[in-house]
Amino acid sequence: MQLSQPPNEQIILGIDPGTNVLGYSVIALCGKKITLLEMDVLKLDKEELSTKMKVIFDFILAQIERYKPDILAVEAPFFGKNVQSLLKLGRSQGLCIAAALSRGVPFVEYPPRRIKQAVTGNGAASKEQVAAMLRRMIGFEGEIKYLDATDALAVAVCCAFQKDIEPMETPSKKTKTKSSWAAFASAHPQRVKQ
Repeated sequence: MQLSQPPNEQIILGIDPGTNVLGYSVIALCGKKITLLEMDVLKLDKEELSTKMKVIFDFILAQIERYKPDILAVEAPFFGKNVQSLLKLGRSQGLCIAAALSRGVPFVEYPPRRIKQAVTGNGAASKEQVAAMLRRMIGFEGEIKYLDATDALAVAVCCAFQKDIEPMETPSKKTKTKSSWAAFASAHPQRVKQ
């Protein structure tokens, strides 16, 4: 018999994509309280790329089946100088998103700087600083073997800290202008001619 989650509880699956080491975490958000359910890494060092891709997809599906997350939060690939690394991270991220979508789980993605900013208040924080802050915030025990695991936890926590955790669309410039104008007009009715 499976226990149903409380009505106001949200389950977030956080992913730090990678093709050698993929970090993942699962948190439960109830009001403002965050409970860590699982945090670890999937190691894929010696596998061929096609095998890694299947393993990643199947692994994420298994986590979705196990935890029934309300949303998948994934770190966006970092645009560095190494194009090959960017492509590999993009493949890993895409597989995680595809697995979520195949089970009807919505997703959000956050750039690394935004994740670090949400957790530490500093978008340029080191992985070690992020891990230390998460330990203080959530109070998890044990040694951190891979910072990819705490990076995945940071992604999930970043998602939890948003005003709501509905999937976010990247607004177009037209939408931004429209909503900005609407906000201005609402705040300054005397300055808007009828």
